[in-house]
Amino acid sequence: MGAMKIAKKNAKQYLLEPVGYVRSELKKRKNAPRQGYLGAPEARVEILPAFAKCLHRLGEGEEVILITWLHEAQRSVMKVHPGNDMNNPLTGVFATRSPDRPNPLGLHRVKIVEMDGLRLRVGPIEAIDGTPVVDIKPVLTKSCDE
Repeated sequence: MGAMKIAKKNAKQYLLEPVGYVRSELKKRKNAPRQGYLGAPEARVEILPAFAKCLHRLGEGEEVILITWLHEAQRSVMKVHPGNDMNNPLTGVFATRSPDRPNPLGLHRVKIVEMDGLRLRVGPIEAIDGTPVVDIKPVLTKSCDE
């Protein structure tokens, strides 16, 4: 799996390069909970060797935000019924956490349970097996991430 191209009008492109991949017992999107806190399992994040130095000073017990590319998303979706509940009014995807959206970036606040070389056991996370990880950021104690 190579770099993901992000196209911009005027022929300029941006590239997102995966730094790793999620390895999860969740194999199909339909079986994944909508959010991690809704019963998602722990999973492994396998970091690619080229990015090993990026893990320096990251440790077990820390909370991080994984930014993923939701590779099975439908990028043409503009409105959804939040929570996939038809009783909820149609809402623009920018006002929801729907995985279906023009640029399907996933945000997952997880705890690093264990680190073994390039393998991080994290959880809970609702991402399915094979989901590309495009970045990892620490949760800042004095930010709105809490």
